[in-house]
Amino acid sequence: MKRRRPAVAGYFYPDDKRELEALIKWSFTHEIGPGKLPEISPSRRLETVGYVAPHAGYVYSGPVAAHTYYQMALDGVPETVVVIGTNHTGYGALVSIYPGGVWETPLGLLEVDSELAKTLADKSSIAELDEYAHLEEHSVEVQLPFIQYIYGGRVRILPVVMGLHTPDVAKDVAKSLLEAVISLKRDIIIVASSDFNHYDPHSVTVRKDKEAISMILSLDPAGFYNTLLREDVSVCGPGGIMVLIEYAKLKGGGSARAELLKYATSGDVSGDKSHVVGYASIRFSTH
Repeated sequence: MKRRRPAVAGYFYPDDKRELEALIKWSFTHEIGPGKLPEISPSRRLETVGYVAPHAGYVYSGPVAAHTYYQMALDGVPETVVVIGTNHTGYGALVSIYPGGVWETPLGLLEVDSELAKTLADKSSIAELDEYAHLEEHSVEVQLPFIQYIYGGRVRILPVVMGLHTPDVAKDVAKSLLEAVISLKRDIIIVASSDFNHYDPHSVTVRKDKEAISMILSLDPAGFYNTLLREDVSVCGPGGIMVLIEYAKLKGGGSARAELLKYATSGDVSGDKSHVVGYASIRFSTH
């Protein structure tokens, strides 16, 4: 069985299991985090569609990411967590679906949902099965220890990496994913892995991110996309966010909604607010 080994363990998060578990616990209990450790619900909260979560080094973004995973624990255990990352390396397909095997982290192994991978690729006009975009990419990988911390090995994953971030591509991936989920009767939660504005001063980043997040909360992917262009907001995973918006609208219609769980910048954690990166956890649901 093909095994994708960690590319950024020891860099974005510790490569030692005990140190990694301690840092995840720190993220949950941090004053910027939820303030307490997660508890798995014995029942499924099926109205949750997915989350936006940051993918920076845990010492910077971990407390904000912990809000996503605290809520995900309350969702109960799905069959598959679909993690939609962004392509920082330029390798591989424009929209790359990892085809199968397992992903390894210091907390163990997670199996890839190969059946969902193939079905998504079959239904999409642009996404394809491809390993190369994932070889050195961190945006999916950094979500996995959090997933393992709350679920252990009880879920499968579907890693998707987007290198083309346009509303039309997002619509295709969202529609194709929903068709694949329905055809397989798969129970999923989506994680769109993205940081927000990069390397401006704290006050500038907060202003820019507030405008972008307002479009997300309005479930307006075109407005979000145009805001990024107009205001020069350097969100690194807009494609995955737009997929999640489109998926929620397709699945929930008028009942779809998004709520901001937490926003902070790297400066809120480190104290250095001269050049920061923005982070947000956002929950999408239907009612």
